Amino acid sequence: MGMTNSSVRGDFILEGFSDQPQLEKILFWVVLISYLLTLVGNTVIILISSIDPKLKTPMYFFLTHLSLVDICFTTSIVPQLLWNLKGPAKTITSLGCAVQLYVSLALGSTECVLLAVMAFDRYAAVCRPLHYAAVMNPQLCQALARVSWLSGAGNTLIQGTVTLWLPRCGHQWLRHFFCEVPSMIKLACVDTHANEVQLFVASLVLLLLPLALIFTSYGHIAQVVIKIKSAQAWRKALGTCGSHLMVVSLFYGTITAVYIHPNSSYAHTHGKFISLFYTVVTPTLNPLIYTLKNKDVKGALGRLFHRDLDI
Repeated sequence: MGMTNSSVRGDFILEGFSDQPQLEKILFWVVLISYLLTLVGNTVIILISSIDPKLKTPMYFFLTHLSLVDICFTTSIVPQLLWNLKGPAKTITSLGCAVQLYVSLALGSTECVLLAVMAFDRYAAVCRPLHYAAVMNPQLCQALARVSWLSGAGNTLIQGTVTLWLPRCGHQWLRHFFCEVPSMIKLACVDTHANEVQLFVASLVLLLLPLALIFTSYGHIAQVVIKIKSAQAWRKALGTCGSHLMVVSLFYGTITAVYIHPNSSYAHTHGKFISLFYTVVTPTLNPLIYTLKNKDVKGALGRLFHRDLDI
């Protein structure tokens, strides 16, 4: 009866993991802990990158933007997810669904472009070390950051609006844990072939094009690294690029499965768990990946805590 009333009011029913109640209890604590780690880890990166003079470099400028994207991205999804995992109510209002769709899509698209920008930064650092400061000047860095955010905003305005305009004929049962474009399209009661084509084209532009740019950047980096005979230079190059490559692998390895082949049997069967990985797990791992073996960040943290102790 509650679900029927929700449908009448126009609320969406988020099925999520309700068919596995025991899993819901475990997921609640896993998601909650991951979310708290995401907030703490990414906030620390933003803080130290902003106040430590030694981290005033293009790499940490873009890393700050990535951390901000991750905080906002998870915040647009996780609180509602935790609410649905904890209680019997699995609904989200139409307005809440629209906001979640717009915000999460914008931030996810922004991250795709931002990771490509960070790959270009690593290319400039390894392949053009003598001209790095001139190439990655503050004006270019700010322009690239703006392009990342604007591309995300542009994509969500188009994709989000077209998706929400689809007639649903009372279909409000969303077989997902948040309002995401591929799952929202499945609610439509009309032929969605044009929407699926549009989603595929948008995915090519904002997923595969940035990924191609990342591969191109690292292709040039690999050519330079292969010619390096110094073990110390090898380690420095790997340290410079290893963290970013790991983040790219985690993010693109999951999100492409959902957006490039949304109707595949794999995406249909495992789609919720794939989405859970890039919306909850990846933002948690990113700060850990960038800090665990990063001497600059460890040094900045040491100076920060030492300063606090002195005060």
